[in-house]
Amino acid sequence: MALFQNIYTLIYAQFGALTPLMLLGGAGLLMVMAVLPFLLIKPAEPFDKVKSQRVGRDSRPQTGESLLRREEKTDKLQKFASFLEPQDDGGMDQARMRMLRAGYRNKNAVRLFHFAQLAFGIGGLVLGSAYALMMSLQQELSLQFMIISTMGPGAAGYFLPQYMVLRRIQSRKTGIIEGFPDALDLMLVCIEAGQSLDQSILRIAKEARGAYPYLAEELDIVSQEVKAGKERTAVLKDFAARIDIPDITAFVTTLVQSATFGTSIADALRMYSAEMRDKRVMRAEEAANKLPTKMTMGTMLFTLPPLMVILIGPSLFGISNMMGG
Repeated sequence: MALFQNIYTLIYAQFGALTPLMLLGGAGLLMVMAVLPFLLIKPAEPFDKVKSQRVGRDSRPQTGESLLRREEKTDKLQKFASFLEPQDDGGMDQARMRMLRAGYRNKNAVRLFHFAQLAFGIGGLVLGSAYALMMSLQQELSLQFMIISTMGPGAAGYFLPQYMVLRRIQSRKTGIIEGFPDALDLMLVCIEAGQSLDQSILRIAKEARGAYPYLAEELDIVSQEVKAGKERTAVLKDFAARIDIPDITAFVTTLVQSATFGTSIADALRMYSAEMRDKRVMRAEEAANKLPTKMTMGTMLFTLPPLMVILIGPSLFGISNMMGG
């Protein structure tokens, strides 16, 4: 007991009233570090055991091509998959769809995203703790300041990857919306020229790559999936779900209904492309109408005060001179 009392006295002399908080935080960190290895351990898959035994029994020399075909690329985060990925199917599908909407099509995108959240969160927490410790050595700090300076950077680092993913999703949606009316016009021209819907989608993906890369990338995926033998209706529905834009969802519904009922795709595209052009004009007018409202605050802050100084300043100066005289 005397040993613990001496340790507590030394810690209290260093941190003062924050000693119970520091001890509680240290105990929590030790518990997390002790439990974390057990959470990160992933049980070996039975198929992996059979595969390793088969590779061990096969002693024939293998060429470079066979090694490339039979060996999979090792993923350093694979053993942490049970900790870095949602375990339920619904959560995993939702997380993977969010990564697809952001343009991250790697199969390990969800795992890397959660690892980035964990790494940035711990890094921010360490930096905040170091900053709070340095400030506490120089002067006495309040408990509120210590908590904010410690937890603030950790929370900011944890939510930074999520913010960047949301920004990328919004940027891709904006680019796709801007290029969609032009893509519809080009699709209508291709279909009226005698090309099929699959050929027109492939042509648009090639032509729009320079001006609208996000839309061209999505259309190229649609074309490749159709070439691979996937049903066109399913491909179009996946395209609408992956982009999650109401205009494209309505466009896909129009194409599916046109193919189901046997109506002319050119007529449906002609009406829908005209509607999309009208929507683009209305969006431009809406942005222009919002501009005066957005400029009101800037006008009040940077134009009105100098104007008041110019107009009232000389009068105030004259009045002050008269009162002084």
